[in-house]
This record gives sequence, C-alpha cells and structure tokens, in this order.
Amino acid sequence: MPESKGYIKSSDDKGSINICQNVVAVIAASAAVDIEGVYGLYQSPGRELTTVSGKKGISKGIKINIDGDNVSVDVHFIAKLGYAVNEVGTAVQNAVKSAIEEAVGAKVTAVNVHICGVSIKKAKPTT
Repeated sequence: MPESKGYIKSSDDKGSINICQNVVAVIAASAAVDIEGVYGLYQSPGRELTTVSGKKGISKGIKINIDGDNVSVDVHFIAKLGYAVNEVGTAVQNAVKSAIEEAVGAKVTAVNVHICGVSIKKAKPTT
C-alpha cells in the first residue's frame, strides 16, 4: 500500500491508525508556545499572531512534512524582548521534537526554527 502524504500511518492485525498532519501541527504549536520567551506563532505579513487560547488556527505558523514515519517541522514565531533568541529557538526545537515523538511515535528528523520578530510590549499609561 503506498504511503499517503499528510498522514502518519501504522497498522497491525487489528486495523490501522492514521494521524493527520494537522494533529501533528497542533502538538508542535502547543509545545512551541509553552516555551518561556515565545510571544506567539507567526503566520505571514498581514495576518494575526496566533496563540493557544482556544482560537481557531492554533497551528498557523507551523509547517509539517511527513515522509513515512519521519516528520520534519518548520516553526515560525515571535520572540519576547529580553530573551536570548538563540536559546529560545533551541528550547523550541527540543520541546517540539520531544512532544511529537512522544505523542505520535514518529521520528522527528528536523525542527527548523524561524524567529520572525521580537515583541515589544508598550507600557500602559498611568493616569
């Protein structure tokens, strides 16, 4: 049976389990935004920042490529000002890899991190 792109497939004598790439993307997104120093996921210019607050489109900013049981991930996010972005990026790589491997049992071959900006929180005016 040929492998279908977009699914992680496993089967045995009881049947098969097919995990859609959207599920893998949500797992990756959740792991990424839980990292200290990540402000939110980044989509593309002109679109809103996405967070894990139950909003539709949580996996925006995540690109998943599935090849058999191997998964590669691209994570696009905005970092918080005041954090070492290279350390935040490494933490995101480790968290995403671990979350996917534990949740779906697939081998993560790469987690490519794209830090697309830095958030600058404005102080609230006092009256």
